[in-house]
Amino acid sequence: MTAVRTRFAPSPTGFLHLGGARTALFSWAYARHFGGTFVLRIEDTDLERSTPEAVQAIIDGMQWLGLQHDEGPFFQMQRMDRYREVLARMLADGTAYHCYSSSEEVEAMRERLRAAGEKPRYDGTWRPAPGKTLPPVPAERKPVVRFRNPLDGDVSWDDVVKGRITISNRELDDLVIARPDGTPTYNFCVAVDDWDMQITHVIRGDDHVNNTPRQINILAALGAPLPFYGHLPMILGADGEKLSKRHGAVSVMEYPAEGFLPEAMLNYLARLGWSHGDDEIFSMEQFCAWFDLDHLSKSAAQFNPEKLAWVNNHYIKQSDDVRLAELTSPVLVTMGADFHDAPQLDAVIGLLKERADTIQALAESAMLFYRQPVPDAALLAQHLTPAIKPALAQFLTQLGSIAWDKTAIAGLIKEVLAAHQLKMPQLAMPLRLVLTGQLQTPSIDSVIVLFGQAVTTARIQQYL
Repeated sequence: MTAVRTRFAPSPTGFLHLGGARTALFSWAYARHFGGTFVLRIEDTDLERSTPEAVQAIIDGMQWLGLQHDEGPFFQMQRMDRYREVLARMLADGTAYHCYSSSEEVEAMRERLRAAGEKPRYDGTWRPAPGKTLPPVPAERKPVVRFRNPLDGDVSWDDVVKGRITISNRELDDLVIARPDGTPTYNFCVAVDDWDMQITHVIRGDDHVNNTPRQINILAALGAPLPFYGHLPMILGADGEKLSKRHGAVSVMEYPAEGFLPEAMLNYLARLGWSHGDDEIFSMEQFCAWFDLDHLSKSAAQFNPEKLAWVNNHYIKQSDDVRLAELTSPVLVTMGADFHDAPQLDAVIGLLKERADTIQALAESAMLFYRQPVPDAALLAQHLTPAIKPALAQFLTQLGSIAWDKTAIAGLIKEVLAAHQLKMPQLAMPLRLVLTGQLQTPSIDSVIVLFGQAVTTARIQQYL
């Protein structure tokens, strides 16, 4: 078997979005499955729209996801000499030709064909043919270079996702492969790059299906081997519409800012259009071992933010507390956290992470340990009644004589409840209020353990 070589080839005209990240993931995983090579190529010939910032955003997104490329990044604008060499060869062997029709003339050709009910296309005015006399070359007009597309027959390929696809050559006109200034065009560059980089499998979005027959014909004209093509259906929003910003079609790098873990994003993306039985949660090592092209879905996938949050919660629960603390700490700083005389953050994380869907949510929960409590006066009056204060005073008095652990504190709470004939909420609620300013917290004995004896004592004393 030929060594597998895949590529991810984004255009740097915007950020790395979810669809692009999934394409990169599948291409990377296929190469990893076979011990092959994953190539990163930046298709930057659109000079008006390509930006260095977009290039960096793509590379940052790939690095955050951990999709390491084996070769590249290659930039098409740095390969102009190679493209000119191939263009010259094609002009010499007759598989390409100079066309001097102006853009206005080409549009007029297309308009005539539309009026006649035919497919609008270039009519071949400058296409050489035996016995054909070409028009006089217009003075001072620079030509484009057109590919001499076959006039008859079909272009067919066995798409690894969609199955057999056949396009008639009559549907394809003679594609412009170099502009008047000599800059090569997209489909030509892609074909030459895939040939030079020995790409064996092209996995990309199905918005490229119309490009594939053109690229196949160019490769055939060059005598180059054809890769296998697989076109992934698009990702839709939950409403069935094309993914947009309101669905979450934003830069991948917004997800770490919102508190998502890269392993969660990878796991979630892997299930958008691919499956391995009913498995929902798996490592990237498992994914690469399982991944094949036979189980790619032919239908569009739907982006579900709730499912992504569920997957993220799983990975947060599985993550090391120290790592989560490192991710959460900067968020807490922006929230104005006070770390003086406060519990160790990794210990707080260990208590709270079970219920957190994002790092942002984890930080919001953790803030109860890193700010001064300001209990609502009405809630204090409701829960810290004269009948409860003696129980609270006994709890405080005995707190200094027990072991500082959850078991001992829970035992003391039960002892005080029994002595004053109270139920758990009657003591737990005022304790939560005076310690955190909130009625909703994890178990009160866990909270007290983390606050420590000095802070717990000082906060209770304020209200006795």
